[in-house]
Formats: sequence, C-alpha cells, structure tokens
Amino acid sequence: MPRFSLFNSPLMLGFEQFERTLDRISKMPAEGYPPYNIERTGEASLRITLAVAGFTESDLTIELEENQLLIRGRQEDDDRVYLHRGIAARQFQRSFILAEGIEITGAELDNGLLHIDLLRPEPQARVQNIPIKRRASSPDPVDIS
Repeated sequence: MPRFSLFNSPLMLGFEQFERTLDRISKMPAEGYPPYNIERTGEASLRITLAVAGFTESDLTIELEENQLLIRGRQEDDDRVYLHRGIAARQFQRSFILAEGIEITGAELDNGLLHIDLLRPEPQARVQNIPIKRRASSPDPVDIS
C-alpha cells in the first residue's frame, strides 16, 4: 500500500525534512512515564515540565540531537530493602521534536519537577528581489548548404 504524503505536491519544494520528522514522530512509542506538561510562559517562550520525583541532577541527562530533545533518567540501584515500593524508580527516556530555530535556554530541577525552558525566536520577514539575467545569445547556426 503506498504511503500518503502531505508534502507530495510539486508546489511544495524542500519539505523533505518535515516529512522525515513526521515519520520519526509516528514511530515514537506513546509511553506515559514520566508525565509532563508543556506551557507557554511568554509570547515566544515555552516550558516543558516533567515529574521526576526521586531523581537527582546526576540521575538525569538532557541532550539535543539535531532537532530532537532527549531527556533520560536512570537511577543506580541502592542496597535498600523495601517492604513496599510504590514510588517509581525505573529508567526513562522522553523525547520531543523541536521546530527549527527553537533554543533551549535552561533547565532546572525543583521539588521533583524538571523544568526545561525553550525560546522560539520571532520569524524574520523575508523579501528578496531576484535579478533576471539575460542569457548571452548563441551565434546563429551556420548554413552549410
């Protein structure tokens, strides 16, 4: 069965990266741990907040690979003996696909919540006049009759 493409129009040039991003998003697992919020904190700023109770700064890593933000959490096994363990201590990986140009301005761990602040720069209006050059005319063909 052929795959449907949103960007399969001859009028839409250079959108191959968007198509690859959509393919990557569709293949991402829909795991719910850890829970997270995404909020708008200003006209051009966003904040991703993940609930990571029990994790310390050294248990967490935040990486940006191309346009994919990866947050990983891994706790080392300790020697505690639990009579009941209801607080999750499993490792996780949560990823977000960021639009081109979004910058990560900081990350902070506060009371079991990991906040990652993002800035979306304002798009610049782009108008460009393209000069049209006249092609040098080729010499008339020589008539050899």
